[in-house]
Amino acid sequence: MRGAFLEDLSWPEAGERIAAGAVVVVPVGAAAKEHGPHLPLRTDYLVARELGRRVAEALPVLVAPVISFGYYPAFVRYPGSQHLRAETFMALVRDVLTGFVGQGARRLAIINTGVSTEAPIRIVVRDFYAVHGVRVAVADLATLGRAVRPRLRQKLGGHADELETSLVLAIEPDAVRMERVEADYGHAPDAPATVFYQPVVFDVDPGSGPDWSRIGARGDPSLATRETGEAALREITRELVEALVALYPDFR
Repeated sequence: MRGAFLEDLSWPEAGERIAAGAVVVVPVGAAAKEHGPHLPLRTDYLVARELGRRVAEALPVLVAPVISFGYYPAFVRYPGSQHLRAETFMALVRDVLTGFVGQGARRLAIINTGVSTEAPIRIVVRDFYAVHGVRVAVADLATLGRAVRPRLRQKLGGHADELETSLVLAIEPDAVRMERVEADYGHAPDAPATVFYQPVVFDVDPGSGPDWSRIGARGDPSLATRETGEAALREITRELVEALVALYPDFR
């Protein structure tokens, strides 16, 4: 591995890498957020850490511990799902970034595996640049791996679906309960296509309109395969590595 997980280093080793200009990669992925009856609550954590590991295989990055608590309001109705207020999550991310900058890091990148965390993170990095003059690069999972999406067979997706289930099958197959998978599109296929954004909160009540989700998923995880997950991980890793090299050409 060319890079390293910060948690595996001693403080002098961490200091040497930071002083040498290492890019600090901060993965964000929930350790406790519902993903249907077939995936573990730590699904986002698994994906975030695996992406950090794969980037570290290719580049001499320093991978920070996964930020495993975040702003996840859509899933609070499901037992075990943990959620921070937006301001709390933003303060957490800000403090982590401020700590690294205080130790001399000037190259920071976030790999974000959530959807609801996208807006808070962008506010943080915008304000962080204004205060510290340090640009923090952010890659959101929703914008990555698009080359693989045409191979997906589900009608639509978005949560605990064919893609996410495939990713976990590739990372930790024993964590997937394939005997429990089933399609769950809720009322999403009937929702009108408009230019407006509307917040959604997953709800087991069929009368909750667009919020309804029978099992806490949106898509068809029964179509997931380990091969699709591996292909997605390879593509996403390629995109992340190429983007980091483009941002920091001297860092190879």
